[in-house]
Amino acid sequence: MTAKNTICLWFDTDAHDAARFYAATFPNSAVGAVHKAPGDYPAGKTGDVLMVEFTVLGIPCLGLNGGPDFKHNEAFSFQVATDNQEETDRYWNAIVGHGGQESQCGWCKDRWGLSWQITPRVLTEALAAGGGEAKRAFEAMMPMKKIDVATIEAARRG
Repeated sequence: MTAKNTICLWFDTDAHDAARFYAATFPNSAVGAVHKAPGDYPAGKTGDVLMVEFTVLGIPCLGLNGGPDFKHNEAFSFQVATDNQEETDRYWNAIVGHGGQESQCGWCKDRWGLSWQITPRVLTEALAAGGGEAKRAFEAMMPMKKIDVATIEAARRG
């Protein structure tokens, strides 16, 4: 790894599968080196995939197959800014449609339990605008699972 700072994500045994999924789903994403265990360890055997270097949307990551002891939760998520409904749908449907699950307000989890925020820029711009525009956009967003861009745009206009 050449990056000074890398996000390390703990997986049970399928970091390589997750890295391949992310690389196939998001632009500027790729799977790099795959490191196999040089010896037995509590969650695996010699020769098992231990670590996978990959990038997600240009962010360097390391997937560690550390066993079932630690699970992902919403305290960490990737937030993906989208430009339109088509892009929002593409990422949301890829995550949820491949064993993931929907949550609220643009959040979903992939099949490995990692949280994602698929957030159209129109929503973040509305919230940043403040005042009535932000309040209307926020109220429109609250009952949503996947964000509906047209509904947010209508709320911004009042």
